[in-house]
Amino acid sequence: MPSPGHLRPLFAAAGIFLAAAASAAAVFAGSVFAGAPQRVVSISLCTDQLAMLVAAPGQLVSVTYLAVDPGSSPMVEEARAFHINHGFAEEVALLRPDLVLAGRYTTRVTVDMLIRLGHPVEIFEPENSIEDIRTNLRKMGAALGREARAEELIALMDRDLDAIATALPETRPEVAFYYASGYSLGTGTLADAIATRAGLENIAPRLDLGASGVVPLEALILARPGVVVRSAGYRGHSRAQEILNHPALQHFLEPPRRDARSGPEWVCGTPLVTDAIRALARAAGQELRE
Repeated sequence: MPSPGHLRPLFAAAGIFLAAAASAAAVFAGSVFAGAPQRVVSISLCTDQLAMLVAAPGQLVSVTYLAVDPGSSPMVEEARAFHINHGFAEEVALLRPDLVLAGRYTTRVTVDMLIRLGHPVEIFEPENSIEDIRTNLRKMGAALGREARAEELIALMDRDLDAIATALPETRPEVAFYYASGYSLGTGTLADAIATRAGLENIAPRLDLGASGVVPLEALILARPGVVVRSAGYRGHSRAQEILNHPALQHFLEPPRRDARSGPEWVCGTPLVTDAIRALARAAGQELRE
């Protein structure tokens, strides 16, 4: 679980608590941000989170339903202060946005329709590294007229990353990611960046895995990583997840091997990734000297 002690300072400074959101519209309309977009709608989970962290009070009007899903978002309570949308062009248009925030893989039909209706759309690339997080924070800051806020968040994140790096021991245990259907993550992914910052070595190159791919259970066991990261799981059951309960895997994950779990902080690249890094380091047995 994320550490509230590290999450809350970011939220507190973001101006997105319920009380602030309730009184923000009147303040914002006549503020120094009058030249910036004043009715911003996000239709992507990752832009939801970036916008909630960067936007001025009252500037962000709506976020997606995924932002209030605890399995996908680490900002559920904050997201409940906003109107919830399902990413349909018709419902977004009714909100009269002067800026729509979307991801590269947001449904193209929706994006094209919003553009045809005359709504400006800013598209964000996925975050696959810490540098990508910095890039998208700056892009969000520029889009919302909140450059100073974006730089503040970057400074907070970098300070936290430096603190983690200083606190890590010199050992670098090997780690493997193992999700439903044997899906694994390699280099050039946000998960790999989290593992590296947590002082771990991803075994993906040893398995000839690129950015991602399927790893047979036998190959995982033979590779003998000291840490295995699995997803926290979702409600319900699927055949794809059966591999995660295989007796051979359960036996393999017995101590002293470490069984770690990824969480909602892993889904999108935001400053909250530092909580994922800390949690993984501790789950892997890395004693942080903080």
